[in-house]
Amino acid sequence: MAERPIAADLLISGATIITMNAGRQVLRDGAVAIKADKIVAIGKREDIAAAVSAKQTHDARGFVMTPGFIDGHIHITGDPLTRGFARGAPGEPPSAIMSRWVIPIFRTHSPSDEAISAQCAALSMMRHGTTCFLEAGTITHLDAVMEGLSTTGIRGRTGEWVEGRAYDPAEDQEKKSADAIKVLESEVARYPDKNDAKLAAWPVLVGHSTNSDDVWKAAKSLADTHNIRVSAHMSPRASDPEWFLAKYNRRPLEHLNDIGVLGDNVCITHLANIDGSELDVLVETGTNAILCAHAAMQGGFGLSQHGLFPEMIARGVNVMMGTDGLAADILGAARLMAYLFRDARADQKIFPATMILELATLHGARAMGMTQNIGSLEVGKKADLVLHDTNLPEWGPIFDPVLQLALSAPLGAVHSVWIDGVRVIADGRATLIDEEKLLVDARQAGAQIIARTKLPVQTPWPIL
Repeated sequence: MAERPIAADLLISGATIITMNAGRQVLRDGAVAIKADKIVAIGKREDIAAAVSAKQTHDARGFVMTPGFIDGHIHITGDPLTRGFARGAPGEPPSAIMSRWVIPIFRTHSPSDEAISAQCAALSMMRHGTTCFLEAGTITHLDAVMEGLSTTGIRGRTGEWVEGRAYDPAEDQEKKSADAIKVLESEVARYPDKNDAKLAAWPVLVGHSTNSDDVWKAAKSLADTHNIRVSAHMSPRASDPEWFLAKYNRRPLEHLNDIGVLGDNVCITHLANIDGSELDVLVETGTNAILCAHAAMQGGFGLSQHGLFPEMIARGVNVMMGTDGLAADILGAARLMAYLFRDARADQKIFPATMILELATLHGARAMGMTQNIGSLEVGKKADLVLHDTNLPEWGPIFDPVLQLALSAPLGAVHSVWIDGVRVIADGRATLIDEEKLLVDARQAGAQIIARTKLPVQTPWPIL
């Protein structure tokens, strides 16, 4: 008796598929069958065509297929609407730029502004193949952001802006911490990460020196209780280690470890200025590290001089990539990281093409605790996948799709994206939102935000 065919809603066939599965198989002339939000079959086209009965078929010949990319750190509000506005006057130190320029711009956003900003960020990410992201913790109007994101189809984890440290001795530190903890508890309750939620809230702390130990402990407790993650910024520059050494006589990761808030459900971003003892802490605790290569190089973090990311990976620390507020292309961030450390260490062999793709997929899934659902193309996993157009001069004939995609393919050559089995990008365009209207609204909102801050528009050359 013949076996019944596998029922599917969609069969995508003919692509060269980079599966990222345990065997790292690459399938020429492959096919993926999708039913609802899951992959139900994957393999060579002829085999899958014979085994599957699909309602629809999509011809993917001439494309390379990958799992959706994962962005581990991106500010989806604050930056997308004002990216072209120069922050800081000549000679201003980073701390002054942050307090006088960056934070006022972020805080001036209205709920509507943040919703539009989040939609723009989601669109930018999806058009570069990102299907899942972890937000950086600078959202003021979380409800509006979640509503805006829900229209785009993207998968993500977000967090409301939380700063629970009293810097003024006259301020009530106990109340400051309690208020911050209430925010963490409220967001996790309002947007729980359960029942296969596409969007949910996690305790995402600004980090640095902005939160008390009590807030850190509460965030870790929420993560432990709800099986979610904590994320925070730390040590992009020497200022964080200097502050912690002066306050606690310990470096940042040493202190966080001492108070019991590190672990494999914690993700720390930047870490450009850590020492060997802190590297040991990362290894011992299983804490995830997030590198934002664009931000490090533009911000002058000194990553090429003293960054320890090659050592992290060599010792088993899970490293994922983030774009921060400067870009939306996670593959480009991984590529930039590889080039940076190859040059810094004068070693062409570190961070090969295979590692670049792993950083953009599997490492991100592991850091976010989502390896059972995303990061690779396998039966039973979410149908989050990307078609990269190879009918371009930068591709030429496909000899090694992994090498070519990781190192030389154009970064914006994403043709189609599916998330949860829904096609959210087709021929480079969004399918669920009105791009033209969004961009008009975004330009108008961005100009109004800067006008409300009363910050001066600065250009290095005269614009006549």
